[in-house]
Amino acid sequence: MKPIQSLFINLLPYGTSILLVNVVFAQDQVDNFPPPENPVIISATKSLGKITIDGHLNEPDWEKAEIVSDFFRVEPTQGGNIKNPTTVRILYDDRNIYFGVFCKDSIGKKGIRIQDLRRDFDNTENDVFGIQIDAQNTKQYSISFQTTPYGNQLDQQSFNDANTDADWNALWSVRTQRTDNGYYAEFAIPFKSIRYDRPVEKVPAEWGVTFYRMARKDYEKTVFPAIPQSFSENRMTYAAKLTGLDVPPPSANIRAEPYALYQYEELKSGDQIIEKSSDPKVGGDVKWAISPNTVLDLTINTDFAQADVDRAVNNLERFNIFFPERRQFFLENSGIWAGGGNFQVRPFFSRSIGLENSFNAKPAPLDFGARFTDRNENRTMAGLVVRQRETDNSTGSTFGVARYSQNYGKENNIGAMVTYRLDDTADHLGTSSSNNTTISIDGFIRPKNEVTLTYLLSASMDSETGQTGYSGRLFSGKYTNKYYLGYLNAFVSQDYTADMGYVFQKNVMYHSPGGYAIIRPKSLPFIRRWDPGVFLNYYHDFENFGKFQQASLYIFPIYLWFKDNSFLEMSFTPTWQNIDFDFAPLGLEIEEGDYRYTRFLANYFTDQSKKISGSASYDLGKFYNGSRNTLTLGMRYAPSPHVALSANYERNNINGLGVLEEDLDTDLYSANLRLALNPRVQLSTFYQYNSFDEQGRWNVRFSWEYMPLSFIYLVFNDTQTDVFDPVQRSTQFISKITFLKQF
Repeated sequence: MKPIQSLFINLLPYGTSILLVNVVFAQDQVDNFPPPENPVIISATKSLGKITIDGHLNEPDWEKAEIVSDFFRVEPTQGGNIKNPTTVRILYDDRNIYFGVFCKDSIGKKGIRIQDLRRDFDNTENDVFGIQIDAQNTKQYSISFQTTPYGNQLDQQSFNDANTDADWNALWSVRTQRTDNGYYAEFAIPFKSIRYDRPVEKVPAEWGVTFYRMARKDYEKTVFPAIPQSFSENRMTYAAKLTGLDVPPPSANIRAEPYALYQYEELKSGDQIIEKSSDPKVGGDVKWAISPNTVLDLTINTDFAQADVDRAVNNLERFNIFFPERRQFFLENSGIWAGGGNFQVRPFFSRSIGLENSFNAKPAPLDFGARFTDRNENRTMAGLVVRQRETDNSTGSTFGVARYSQNYGKENNIGAMVTYRLDDTADHLGTSSSNNTTISIDGFIRPKNEVTLTYLLSASMDSETGQTGYSGRLFSGKYTNKYYLGYLNAFVSQDYTADMGYVFQKNVMYHSPGGYAIIRPKSLPFIRRWDPGVFLNYYHDFENFGKFQQASLYIFPIYLWFKDNSFLEMSFTPTWQNIDFDFAPLGLEIEEGDYRYTRFLANYFTDQSKKISGSASYDLGKFYNGSRNTLTLGMRYAPSPHVALSANYERNNINGLGVLEEDLDTDLYSANLRLALNPRVQLSTFYQYNSFDEQGRWNVRFSWEYMPLSFIYLVFNDTQTDVFDPVQRSTQFISKITFLKQF
């Protein structure tokens, strides 16, 4: 697929992939329209009685609330009649703001599409209703609360409609009811879960608000108020003004989440146990909203037992593999850090914390951590400090990062960030104290609605090498109803060392101009969108400026989204390589020299919202001095939202490659079974086997949200090397309980 995520990940993360798919027409179906000079005004009504969150909307106060129903269609075409209308009512009392929603469906219950009952679901492949709130009227930031007809919860933060933090969690509740005409959703969001400016006495608060609805069977997306199809519901410059709120003044707002766990680990070599541990552990997190703008997060004896495991990858390229952060404490508010969201250069990448030596090392325990965030409509200040405990294989380390960002204009900002890592002296390892620092400047500019520019420049100073290095990233892109044009540049010097960060390669300068047309053929109604285009990916040395490394032309004449959101791609990629270093992908040594070859790709997936869906891709052609054919297959079966089974298979068939012209076949199998009693009680089982290293891995996780954001977890992890004749086996069992209380 075209490299939208790799090129523009800081602008359009996966959770907002509707934006990638839907850069299209405007209100008059010709051009994008600007934000209104005077926003639409809607009102909230004070509730006189108690609101019970059950999805029925049968309290008398709901009948008195103002109805919001003037939604605007952005998919499958912009403007026109809405097939699945939506109505919204808003109430509030002294503690909560309530949203009562009815989503009418043209065929009732039968029209509902939902993949499963997990939290933080895929909001492009389910029926969804979402609320976006900009309570500080920044026009650059929003929080979102979303649900499905079955009451799944998704909450996230969005920065400049560009970078979305889907791992942010807030305390709120929602219940739904499905009927023969559609479904109801009833939200209760505590004022304590929303950051807003201190209210002025006798002056009602005014917040920026948008709503959106996805009726998945028709792939009909509607929004309120009207927002061009080129942008998402998080483009808060278009937000309506919510008035009439008599919000409570800020009070002591502390959220404590202690935990207790028992963990058993066993490492076996053959039939012999070589290491075993059995430990209880206690710790917890505290979130203190010091003021409406200022939040302090503390973590003590931090534990990430419930975090997802990484997926195995067989890397055949010359670049580092990016493994995303999966630990909750570091995921929240990750979008505030400079470079957050891109895959090329990150001066701060939290996966560098809590590992003994490298990204592939064993976990190292964290004694404590603190994160400070202060945000208002003009600026953002943030800081993070974490202490990592000494282990047998690594020193004790202290990590710190400080960030300041200043907003200017309607949607622009400029920021600076400093990271500092101090590694202690470790006599048992024979190492002395060392430190590493980076200083970064970055910014975001949106001179027009259709044009976005981001930049990042970072310098590193390392006490061990005594060298100063540089890295940076520049992106500019223009989205219109008829085309996309963009340019990405990223560079990293040989001496750039960010011990708290991530870079995709050293001594490299990367250029990627490109674009694609946006065609919606009226004569072919089964095609929703056709995006033919081309991107150039060109790499050369940074130090020996201009010395060629690698280039490719990604050409995709067939790039089709069908009416049901199924997808077909046919593309080819002429590639030029200069190998002047030791390079042995999967152990196959490539001789130094110049190579030229072309690879071809066919990629298809069906409607992923249906009970049975599938995908297939075939990537074939020459590969250096040999050939490589890669087949990827996927299947998903979900007879009901309570049961979902998925399986994936990847096969690499490599022939005549490298100095020895070797052959190699690799098979990567993955399977996942998710069982859910309801959105709060779930069992997830994941298995993966990689024939390349003959390693098989199990991850089984049971979770019960017995109270809002309070969980009981049972986790089983098992990793075996040489599954059929185990050489080494690591087994882990964890039971954990968390309790969240908001004061």
